[in-house]
Amino acid sequence: MTNRQHPQSPDALVVGAGLAGLACALDLSRAGLRVELLEASDGVGGRMRTDRKDGFLLDRGFQVFNTSYPQVKRRVDLRALRLRPFTPGLVARTPSGRVRITDPTRRPGDAAELLPGRVLSARDLAALASLTARDVLLPVKRLGRTTDRTAAEALVRAGLSPRAIDELMRPFLSGVFLEEGLETSARFLHLVWRSMARGTLCLPSQGIGAVPAQLAARLPDGVLRLGSPVAEITDSGVLLTDGRERAAARVVVATDSAAAARLLPGLSVPGSRTVTTYYHAAERSPLSEPTLVVDGGLAILNSCVLTEVVPGYAPPGTALVSTSVLGAGPAGGEPTVRARLAELYDTDTSVWDPVASYTVEGALPAMLPPWPLSRTTRFVPGRYVCGDHRATGSVQGALASGSRAAREVMADRAAARTAGT
Repeated sequence: MTNRQHPQSPDALVVGAGLAGLACALDLSRAGLRVELLEASDGVGGRMRTDRKDGFLLDRGFQVFNTSYPQVKRRVDLRALRLRPFTPGLVARTPSGRVRITDPTRRPGDAAELLPGRVLSARDLAALASLTARDVLLPVKRLGRTTDRTAAEALVRAGLSPRAIDELMRPFLSGVFLEEGLETSARFLHLVWRSMARGTLCLPSQGIGAVPAQLAARLPDGVLRLGSPVAEITDSGVLLTDGRERAAARVVVATDSAAAARLLPGLSVPGSRTVTTYYHAAERSPLSEPTLVVDGGLAILNSCVLTEVVPGYAPPGTALVSTSVLGAGPAGGEPTVRARLAELYDTDTSVWDPVASYTVEGALPAMLPPWPLSRTTRFVPGRYVCGDHRATGSVQGALASGSRAAREVMADRAAARTAGT
C-alpha cells in the first residue's frame, strides 16, 4: 500500500482505520468506489494494535480474539493468524480460596472440578447450563427483540445464586464489560456468552495487531493514508490538521465515540469505559497454563500469563504477565497491582520487572439497557458514523457497523443517481 492520491476526488472518505473503518473501506472498494481511508496515527487497528519492545509483543491493552463471530468468519483468514487458544475456563480467587471453572464439553478431564459443592451448587450448575444452552440455541435476532435489562438482573432471573454471581460471574464479567456493577445490557451479556460457548478464545502468534494488519493488506493500492489526522468535517469533505482539504460527497467517521462527537457536532454518543493494562516480566511462569485468572475481590479485573498462550510474546526463558484494572489504575500504581498479583498467584512478585503499561480511554462503550445491537450509521445526508459504539463493544460489533456503513453509503449513492436520471 502507498499514500498515492487518486487522480480524481474519491467517492467516499473514511476517517479512522480501526476495524470499523477497515471493514467499511474494504466493502466500498470492492463495490468499485474510489475510497480514501484517512488514519491519524502511523498504523492501522485503532485500539487493536501490538507494539514490539525489547523482544516483547505488547498488545495495547489485554485482548482476546473470538473465532465464532460471523464477521470474523467472513473476513479473516484464521489459519494465517496461527492462533493459540486460551483454556476454556478460568481460575478465580474467591473468599473460600482458588477455584477453577472449565467447560466440561471441551475439557472432560476437568469435569470433576464442577461436582456440586466444590465450586457451584447443583442449582447453580443447572442454571448455568440452562443459560448457556439458551444463548447458544436462540437466534441472535430473537435476542435483539427481548426486553432488555441489566446483566445483574439477567443472572438473577437465570436462577444463579448471589454467591455464584458475586464470587464468579461478577469478577469474570467485570473484565468483559469493564465495570463492576453488572449494569451492562443483558442483550450484550447473552451475545458474549453465546460467542464464548460457540467459539474459541485465542491470540494470534504475532499479536492482536495481526488482525487489522491482515484486513489492511487487502485494501487496493492508494486507499490507506497514514499520518492524516482530520481536524473537521466540512460541507465539501474534510479538513486535515495540516490545512489540506479533501473533497468527497460522502464521509464516514469511523473513530472512537469521543472523536466522532468532536467531528460530528450534535452526535449523541454513549459513555465509555477506561482500562489500564500492566505488563510484567518474570523468570518463571506463575501459572503453567494459558488460563485467565480473575479476582473475586475486584482489586484487579483479570490476569494472564501471555507466554503460556503464545510463547513468542516474550524473549526465550521469560514469562510475560498481563494484568488489567479499571480506570487509570489504583492509587498506588504498579506496585499495588504487583502486590495483589502475589496473592492471586501465590508467588513472590517483588522480583518481577515492569515492562509497560497502557491506559486505554474509551476502551468500550458503556452499553446500558436498553441497548440496540445495531443502529443506522446515517447522521445527516452524506455523513455517516460507525464503530463499536454504534453496535456492540466487540470485534463483531465494530466490523458489522463498518459493513453497515458501506451498505448505507452505496444505497444512498444509488438512490441519488436514480433521482438524478
